Amino acid sequence: MSKVIVMAGTGFDTMGGISSVVKVYRDAGLFQRYPIVYLATHRDGGAAAKLGAALGAYGRYLLMLLTFRVGLLHVHVASRASFWRKTPLFLLAFLFRVPAILHLHGAEFVIFYEQECGPLRRRFIRAIFNGTRRVVVLSDMWKQWVESIGVTTPVHAIYNPVLLPAATDWSARAAGQLLFLGRLGKRKGTYDLVDALARLPQAPQALLGGDGETEQTADYARQRGLGEQVKLLGWVGPEQKAGLLASASIYVLPSYNEGLPMSLLEAMAAGMPVLSTPVGGIPEAVSDGVEGFLVEAGDVEALAARLEQLLSDPALAQRMGAAARRKVETTFASGAVLPRIEQLYQELGYPRA
Repeated sequence: MSKVIVMAGTGFDTMGGISSVVKVYRDAGLFQRYPIVYLATHRDGGAAAKLGAALGAYGRYLLMLLTFRVGLLHVHVASRASFWRKTPLFLLAFLFRVPAILHLHGAEFVIFYEQECGPLRRRFIRAIFNGTRRVVVLSDMWKQWVESIGVTTPVHAIYNPVLLPAATDWSARAAGQLLFLGRLGKRKGTYDLVDALARLPQAPQALLGGDGETEQTADYARQRGLGEQVKLLGWVGPEQKAGLLASASIYVLPSYNEGLPMSLLEAMAAGMPVLSTPVGGIPEAVSDGVEGFLVEAGDVEALAARLEQLLSDPALAQRMGAAARRKVETTFASGAVLPRIEQLYQELGYPRA
């Protein structure tokens, strides 16, 4: 029986960036080209459901190790509970001498490591990183940070991939309609967006899709007199998201921390101009003034000014949206990114099928 690549992360039907990434891997054919067995270590739901998913994944993984079926481990990791939940997978791989890839996604991993972990935990985290054969991060900024904490394992900056949708005629988009997708709350800049909208002479319609602080966001919008303009959609599924990306005219993500957000790349792939912040890997996707605008996180005045500029100049928004799609075609489309993952697999002993 040939050995397999065990890939571990959140379930395919789970909310969040990791599930979006691994679904692109699957849909772009990576699972057909390599003998990948996917283990979902996390799922949405209550504590019992989450514990059941983790224990089930551990049991299946251990059985494969004991029967010598695992040739490579590829784990998608974020911060806090995600990191600790994946730790047993790495420790078992080290015990059974299985090469491992740690694929770091956590937008707040710097905060987790530097502010929330003491010296012993930081030493343990470094040991996990250094016990692997390869570390994958989402941007050059993250590569520099990981190397700066004393990680000596080779670190590769490999962008998140997106599937390129069919091009949308700009005239079919709703004029002045804003779109935000993500977990509502301070980290994603949701309240800053509401404050910026309140500064505009005439607030446009803003569609906010995602879970998180939905009630607080709705209350805040009403307090700012924007109860009619700010529409909360809840978590949107793939079909609804595709429709929103094809119909809105400006994508807004004023985050304080990011890895490389899939929603932003998906908006660019759909041909939308982006208004975001220069955090995480975003500056490697969006050049200020080319594919959109970047403003400092928390600068509500600048956010409002750039919104007003894009709303008042549809031709500029259209040009930026076209530039965003071209950037994805050359740099972030699955055909440009997945060969980098496949190269790692080949270096670690797995030729392409």
